[in-house]
Amino acid sequence: MIKNLLFDFGDVFINLDKKAPEEALAKMGIRDIDADMNRWHNSYEKGLITTEALIANYLDKFPSLTKISFTTAWNSIILDFPQHRLDWLMELKQQGKYRLFLLSNTNDLHIEQVIKNMGALRYSQFQNCFERFYLSQQINLRKPDLEIYDYVIEENKLVAEETFFIDDTILNTAAAASMNIKTWHLEPGQDDITQLFTTKKQYF
Repeated sequence: MIKNLLFDFGDVFINLDKKAPEEALAKMGIRDIDADMNRWHNSYEKGLITTEALIANYLDKFPSLTKISFTTAWNSIILDFPQHRLDWLMELKQQGKYRLFLLSNTNDLHIEQVIKNMGALRYSQFQNCFERFYLSQQINLRKPDLEIYDYVIEENKLVAEETFFIDDTILNTAAAASMNIKTWHLEPGQDDITQLFTTKKQYF
């Protein structure tokens, strides 16, 4: 019996354009994401380097960039948060049937843009739907590392088999499934989180 719902954020609740940052950087002549850049991204998501350090690394590597041009490109991934998803989540919270948790790989610049796009009130309404609101940069862990799932399970005394995790990245759901957490690999453009209880009715 499912008692706990663990949600990803991007492309589950808020829409993303995952190709936009690379396309924006490519227009400025930066066409390859190399190993150094991937390390910066992962460290930034884990909160191990600051926003200032990330930007400094990029500006040092690519002198043609400016702080504004980089930040604009970086945040171009963040789109809108459809109201019907927030309404669905708020109703789910009000019903009180499940413990609700958020677990997101994100970073400070993206969260700032999310709040700007959503508005502070809607973001607060969203955040308040969850018992715990886990952002990777705040807990120094990121998906799909198994440690992050173990952290959430242990800190909240959850039973893995009673926990259902929704994420748009198959590596993340596969990692959670390896720990006996039930999962849904939600595919943006085909699935919508509001379909959870019909699409995965065998679990509910």
